[in-house]
Amino acid sequence: MIVLLLLLAHLIADFWLQTDLMVKNKMKQLKKHMFHHLCTTGLALIIIWAYHFHFANIIGYLLFPIAFIVLTHLIIDVLKIKLLDTIKTTNTDSLKKLGFFLLDQLLHAAMLLVACIMFFDVKATTMLTWLLENDGTNSLGLVNMLLFIIIIFILATSVSGHIIKLLMGSLPSELANFEGEFTFSNKLIEVSDRNKPKIDSNFNEEYHYFIYSKPLHSRGKLIGYVERLLVISLTVVGAYPSIAFIIAAKSIARFKQLDDRNWAEYFLLGTLSSIFLGLMLGFLVKEIVM
Repeated sequence: MIVLLLLLAHLIADFWLQTDLMVKNKMKQLKKHMFHHLCTTGLALIIIWAYHFHFANIIGYLLFPIAFIVLTHLIIDVLKIKLLDTIKTTNTDSLKKLGFFLLDQLLHAAMLLVACIMFFDVKATTMLTWLLENDGTNSLGLVNMLLFIIIIFILATSVSGHIIKLLMGSLPSELANFEGEFTFSNKLIEVSDRNKPKIDSNFNEEYHYFIYSKPLHSRGKLIGYVERLLVISLTVVGAYPSIAFIIAAKSIARFKQLDDRNWAEYFLLGTLSSIFLGLMLGFLVKEIVM
């Protein structure tokens, strides 16, 4: 429970309480970001302190852990910001940005495990043995199961969505806004005015119009969330062929846009990445829960 609760608090502060503006101006918004972590981590530690230690030793079980977690989080974030400013990544450095993001999250998770080992006597070998030898007989319990499900939900929605966004990079506006192409034919009529030359009535003019609309990012994000949650559910029950219908349904909905090769490649990259993350999380749930 201790590890899962602290990990959940971190994910809530990093993904649910952190806005796009805070991500864009991380150094300017760092105080607000750390306040979110202080509140969520503090609440989680108060629950741990009350449930496991019955309000005993407030310094060892509450104050020291929260100081360690918040301080290490601050150090990691500041170092990441300084490193990114030094490297000067561009919009095309998608894999580099993704690597920094994954490293950042792994370091935060590692510090949470270190805090559990240092202050709550959680044995790393015991956790590793449980994971490796879990054959379905080791029940998580009701509380741990609930925490695990919420963590998987955040990983499948906000975290996976951010990973895909970093992997795909910034979508060009002409691809993001493109809705369709329409062609109109206008047949020129014969001119009877003697001062103007006669025009062949069989001549046609064609006008090509590209229709654009404002991209609905929230709708696409919601589709991705539902897609990964469906893939996780289908993976847990072993209905792997049904996952192909998800890809087919998305392809049908975007059939006309697939005529553009650049947009089609973008679509395939996003869809396959989403399906892959959903499968990995589905296998994790199946291994731990089932």
